[in-house]
Amino acid sequence: MNSHQYDAIVVGSGISGGWAAKELCEKGLKTLVLERGRQVEHLKDYSTMTAAPWEMPHRNQIPLEDKKANPVVNRCYAYKEDTAHFFVKDQDHPYLQEKPFDWVRGYQVGGKSLIWARQTQRWSKYDFEGPGRDGFAVDWPIRYEDIAPWYSYVERFVGISGSYEGLDTLPDGEFLPAWEMNCVEKEIQERILKAYGDRKFIIGRCAHLTQPKDVHLQQGRGQCMARNQCYRGCPFGGYFSSNSSTLPAAAKTGNLTLRPDSVVHSLIWDEKKEKVTGVRVIDRVTKEATEYFTKVIFLNASALNTNLILLNSTSSRFPNGLGNDSGILGKYIAFHNYRGSLSAGFEGFEDKYYFGRRPTAVMLPNFRNVHKQEMDFQRGYMSFYSAGRGGWGGAGDMNFGADFKEASAKPGPWHVFMMMQGETIPKESNFVSLSQDQKDEWGIPLLKVSVDYDENDELLLNDFLEQGEEMLSKAGCFNIRKTDSKQSPGLDIHEMGGVRMGRDPETSLLNGFNQMHLAPNVFVSDGACMTSTGTQNPSITYMALTARAVDYAVAALKRNEIG
Repeated sequence: MNSHQYDAIVVGSGISGGWAAKELCEKGLKTLVLERGRQVEHLKDYSTMTAAPWEMPHRNQIPLEDKKANPVVNRCYAYKEDTAHFFVKDQDHPYLQEKPFDWVRGYQVGGKSLIWARQTQRWSKYDFEGPGRDGFAVDWPIRYEDIAPWYSYVERFVGISGSYEGLDTLPDGEFLPAWEMNCVEKEIQERILKAYGDRKFIIGRCAHLTQPKDVHLQQGRGQCMARNQCYRGCPFGGYFSSNSSTLPAAAKTGNLTLRPDSVVHSLIWDEKKEKVTGVRVIDRVTKEATEYFTKVIFLNASALNTNLILLNSTSSRFPNGLGNDSGILGKYIAFHNYRGSLSAGFEGFEDKYYFGRRPTAVMLPNFRNVHKQEMDFQRGYMSFYSAGRGGWGGAGDMNFGADFKEASAKPGPWHVFMMMQGETIPKESNFVSLSQDQKDEWGIPLLKVSVDYDENDELLLNDFLEQGEEMLSKAGCFNIRKTDSKQSPGLDIHEMGGVRMGRDPETSLLNGFNQMHLAPNVFVSDGACMTSTGTQNPSITYMALTARAVDYAVAALKRNEIG
C-alpha cells in the first residue's frame, strides 16, 4: 500500500489534467497522473508530423472500411489518415445512444489537447451572471472577477495570440501579437461595423505562439509556422498541448509519476474514515486491478468520462454515485450548437492573396440577450467567418499542356464562410447514466447518453442564419447559401455539465472552487464542472478553473481541512 501512496492523484492528462499535474507538482505534491490511453511523448510519438500526402498509404484519406466501422469519429473534421491514431475508434470503445450523440474522444497521454481547435476566449461577466439573471440552470458560484487573475496566469504560460479590443462582451487577456486578417476579411469587418455600429468582428484568439517569450522558449516550444497540420502533433511546439507544455513542466519538478494504460474504474470511499481515499484502476492491457491512495483527487477525465467515473463510484454511503445525494449527478448536460453555417462569394481584390494557413478565424462576440433578455429565445451565439481563395489546380475542361499548367497555377475567386457557436440551455432531460447490463472489456458499465436539441436551439439557429445572411449581404457578398448541418449533439466536442458548480448541495455537486460538496478532497475541473456553456470555446476556462482549484486545494491541505 505504501508504494501506491501519493499526495495527489489526477485522473486524465488532457488540457485540464495537464494543468492540475503542473500546479500540484510545482507546489511540492508527489502526484500520480492516471491516463487510460497509451503513452505519447512530445515529438517522439508524432509519427506523421512531417509526412507528405504521397507518403501515406491512402494519401491522407480514410478507407471505406474504416468509415463503415467507425461512423461517429469519421464525422469529425480533424479525423484523417494522418491523425487517426489520436482518435478513439467507435468499435473499440462503445457507448449507448438513447438519442443520437457523436462522442468524439482521444485516449492517449495528452488526450484531446493534441487534437483540439486551440481557440481561447475568456468568458465575460455576462456569461457568469446569465443563469442567475435569466433563470435557467443554477447561479454560478463565481463571477468574472474571481477567475480573471487565473485567466491571466494560464494565458501567460500557454501563449495566446490576440488583439486588444476593450470589449466588455469578450474581455482582453495576456496576448502575444495577433494573427492578421486578410484584405477581404478586413473589408467585410469594416462594412459590417459601418452597417451596425456595435457588431465588431475581431481576429480570433488562439493558443499559438506568434512571437514566443522566454516562458515558452524555456518549455522547448517555438514559433507557429502556420502549417495547418496541428492535429498531427507539432514539431515546433507552436501550439499548446499537455505533451509540449504542462506535463513536461510537471515532470521537471521530480514530483510527477505518469501512468498510461490506466483505466479508472471508480473512486474509493472509505466507510470508516467517511472520505475518498483513493482510485481503483484497471490496466488497459493486462486487465489487472490496482488501487492507488491519496490525500486529494482531481478528476479531469473529460466531461462524460468524469460523469461515468462518479456514477460508478458507489458505496453504502453513496449508492447512486459519489456525492449524489441530490440525484442530479449526470444531469444538465449541455454543449455548443454548431449546426448553422453560410457560404458566399465576394467580388474584387483579385490581385491580392495572403500568407500561410492561419490557425484562427475572424470572430464576433455574442450580441443577443447580452445585457438583458430581449429575444424569443434564451442566450445567444458567437459568429466566426473567414475569407479565402480556392481554385488551385481547378483548370476544368482543358487539354494538358502549357495552357492547363497556367490555368492551374492561379487562385480562384474569393469565397466567404461563416459559422455559429451557440449556447445551449442545461436541462434535466439531457443526461447520462450507466447501463445496467452492458459493460466494456474492463468490466465498467457502458455510458448511456440521452442528449438532444430543443425549441430554444431551433430558434437560436434560425436567428443566426437570418442575421448571418443579413450581415454578409450588407458586407457585399453574393450567392449567399444557408446550411443547417442537422448534426447530432457531441460533434461540437464541447460537451459540458453533469457535475456542475453551484452554491447549494441540493442543486449542484461542486462549490465555487470545484470541490465536491459531499467529498471535500475530490475536485472536478474539466468540462463536467460547467454550470452553463457560454458562447465561447471552453478550454481556457477549464485551465483557469483548474489552476485556481489547485491553489485552493493545496492551501486546504496545509490547513488539514481535507486529506
